[in-house]
Amino acid sequence: MLNLAAANAQITHPLEVSALRDIKHSLVDPNHNLTNWNHRGRQDPCAFNWTGVLCYNQTLDDGYLHVRELQLLNMGLSGTLSPSLGHLSDLIILDFMWNNIGGSIPAEIGKMKSLELLLLNGNQLTGSLPEEIGYLPQLERMQIDQNYISGPIPKSFANLTKIKHLHMNNNSISGQIPHELSQLRSLVHLLLDNNNLSGNLPAQLAEIPYLLILQLDNNHLDGSMIPSSFGNMSELLKLSLRNCSLQGPIPDLSMIPNLAYIDLSFNQLQGFIPSNKLSEAITTIDLSNNSLNGTIPANFSGFPRLQRLFISNNSLSGSIPSTIWRNWNSNGTGRLLLNLQNNMLSDISGNPNLPPNVTLWLQGNPICSKSNVVQLCGSQSTDVFNTRSAITTMDTCPAQACPSPYEYAPQSPVPCFCAAPLIIGYRLKSPGFSEFQPYYNPFVVYLTSGIKTKVYQLFIESFAWQNGPRLKMTLKIYPMYTDNNSHIFNRSEVMRIRGLFTRWKLPNSPIFGPYELLDFTLLEPYKDVIHTSQSSSISKAAVAGIVLGSIAGAVTLSAIVSCMILRLHMRKYHPTLKRRKLSRVSMKIEGVKDFSYSELALATNNFSISSQVGHGGYGNVYRGTLADGRVVAVKRAEEGSLQGEKEFLTEIELLSRLHHRNLVSLIGYCDEEGEQMLVYEFMPNGTLRDHLSGMSSESLNFAMRTSIVLGSAKGILYLHTEADPPIFHRDIKTSNILLDQKLTAKVADFGLSRLAPVPDKEGLLPEYVSTVVKGTPGYLDPEYLLTHKLTDKSDVYSLGVVILELLTGMQPISHGKNIVREVNNAYRSGMTFSVIDKQMGSYPSECVEKFVTLALDCCKEDTNARPSMAEVVRELEKIWHMIPESDTRTTDLSDSDPRNTVLAQSSSHQIQNPDISTEVSGSDLVSGVIPTIRPR
Repeated sequence: MLNLAAANAQITHPLEVSALRDIKHSLVDPNHNLTNWNHRGRQDPCAFNWTGVLCYNQTLDDGYLHVRELQLLNMGLSGTLSPSLGHLSDLIILDFMWNNIGGSIPAEIGKMKSLELLLLNGNQLTGSLPEEIGYLPQLERMQIDQNYISGPIPKSFANLTKIKHLHMNNNSISGQIPHELSQLRSLVHLLLDNNNLSGNLPAQLAEIPYLLILQLDNNHLDGSMIPSSFGNMSELLKLSLRNCSLQGPIPDLSMIPNLAYIDLSFNQLQGFIPSNKLSEAITTIDLSNNSLNGTIPANFSGFPRLQRLFISNNSLSGSIPSTIWRNWNSNGTGRLLLNLQNNMLSDISGNPNLPPNVTLWLQGNPICSKSNVVQLCGSQSTDVFNTRSAITTMDTCPAQACPSPYEYAPQSPVPCFCAAPLIIGYRLKSPGFSEFQPYYNPFVVYLTSGIKTKVYQLFIESFAWQNGPRLKMTLKIYPMYTDNNSHIFNRSEVMRIRGLFTRWKLPNSPIFGPYELLDFTLLEPYKDVIHTSQSSSISKAAVAGIVLGSIAGAVTLSAIVSCMILRLHMRKYHPTLKRRKLSRVSMKIEGVKDFSYSELALATNNFSISSQVGHGGYGNVYRGTLADGRVVAVKRAEEGSLQGEKEFLTEIELLSRLHHRNLVSLIGYCDEEGEQMLVYEFMPNGTLRDHLSGMSSESLNFAMRTSIVLGSAKGILYLHTEADPPIFHRDIKTSNILLDQKLTAKVADFGLSRLAPVPDKEGLLPEYVSTVVKGTPGYLDPEYLLTHKLTDKSDVYSLGVVILELLTGMQPISHGKNIVREVNNAYRSGMTFSVIDKQMGSYPSECVEKFVTLALDCCKEDTNARPSMAEVVRELEKIWHMIPESDTRTTDLSDSDPRNTVLAQSSSHQIQNPDISTEVSGSDLVSGVIPTIRPR
């Protein structure tokens, strides 16, 4: 059956795909305005609605529907992929990007012998990669990134002789990188970053003749060396091997003529930096956080495009060649960032004066004892990423003269020209530079020539760097002013421009690298331009019925097409449409705002994938900007997470009472027409897990880590003792500890929380709550797992695992190794310091010893042997005050709460970091009380 009432058209038992061959006129009637002419004059029969495209071949006269394209980008679809997709043997494009499709990739996709584009990125797919994909002879592009796919890379992928793009990053793919991939003679982009790959780095990858980008960051290639053969990759433009546990020397890469980007940071590379000069195309060199020694080569000079030279946190000695900046000339189009911190550099050879667009950091070197460079020895104070905000008005044009959603075309040669743009969410997945500004104009020329528009028609409304690093943009393409004064694109132009993006027809650019389309927004004026009759277009639910799930009958199809007519009036791209409110329980919750659906839809750009910042057990999380300018995180419940209305509002009322500087603050909620959403303050520095995994550019020193875990412990203690009623969190982990703009820790996600036990009729307090076991493997209290008895000591155990993560950088469970067991073994054998995270930098050994002891006490199997959360906080306070003042001078631990009865400095521990945006304020609610409580 189809659940058409769900906001995202969730499919439970949709229509069998094979039925497509016999129902051509039920779904797509070429006599109803669906035969279109593309820009080459060729017939292009497609059913096109607001978000989906289904193209078929009507030249064959066999009575069947020969589907050529299924494009279902960002339609909110859920369910699983049907094995019956294999029946679509004529399919060329299979595009389900940015939906919520789960389950595994069916092996039957291997039957689609005409398939050229397999685009499944941005879903919830699990399971392993079917080796049948390796036998698709026409496949040119495979994008499965940003899913949860596990298992090895099939060796059969070596048969993909036409493949140019393999994007498999941000999954859980494990095992070795098959050396057989070297047989992919057409491959240009290989993205495998953020997986669980292990083993050696195959030297044979150097044999791929046209490889431009090799990106393997954040994998576990323990002990592997970078093969010397990589220096023979004649076409390579970008080599990114960040945080891969690599060892050995850096190979000579000077023979690669167009190499622009090298990132080998956060490894264990040893030896000298090669002295041969690199390509003059180089923009980025990051060798930081290794074990390199020797001197800085004089050949780090004369690079006209160089933007970043990061060699901090090594053991480099000798002089700094001033030729690095004296011979650098960007012609005023950019800047040069030189990070040489924490080495053993003693002086500067030549003129130490820096040009105005060069920034040099020298902190942590002996040279800083000299007075002439003291100004270069402060903490890093320039921004790491650069962004551009939207320009929405033109000062020379009359205010509000353009009726919404029309707006002034910012760069039109006709002054104050009002037009309705196409809005495109766009992302460069692996650019060959670190700063976009010098490449801004070349990018505009590149893109407009690719989509065949004038340069002035394209406006980049905003751009921002994201983890990867990847460059996300919001593009606006405006109609060209013509004699008939048209203010909108006609239908064929929209189809043409959209097709260039979705069919990957834009020309390849080595420096800009691969791109991805996040969304393609059509404003209100285009509802008439993109005209599809009710009897012939395909609704989201109907297309989902074709694509997802298993079998239903032809009767179901009739019902789908009938329901489609109604749903066409409820499209999510009508921003002025008011959602009808259902009958609701009247409840005024003090301090928490009751948001309407339309308010939150406006704040999150209609919950577009470009606004999504995470996904949890509750549902998707979106970044939004409220009407008053506040930036918030919106948690939108999925179908399986919805509660009854009374239960939901009761939970809101409970959450509204939680006020502590180390808990994420609830701002409001939405309970309207089948939607349940929670609105929280936004944490711009992401999760603690991000920082420990190397996904963040900012590494955490020991003082920062101590401050973060101390704040987390205080937040949990508040839940246990001061919340009304008390709460056990039940899912403490590094991904549930968020960091605000000052790196203040805030505990989040109470989705699994349970109320602590309350006194019975005789006033006695039970010691535990009996409940079904829930939580995250690796953090779960083993006694709770066995007995189903949840206590406050269960949260203590989970926090102990978090402390071990902070100290070691390990994950709780990785490659069969348990962090508690591994640290315990090192501790007992006197090898504690061998497991300490090298990215933490220097640290006071006595403090670390106490930290390890506390963490292992928290993780004892015997519940009664663990400290209480109050004792944990006290011990962390003691450790904090043992840290040398020089290490904590960037923190502010003054206590503004006179009720604190333990240590006067306990309630605030903000770490000042001038690199972090101050866009969002953290909670001002402070509670530093540590009461005296009896153990439970």
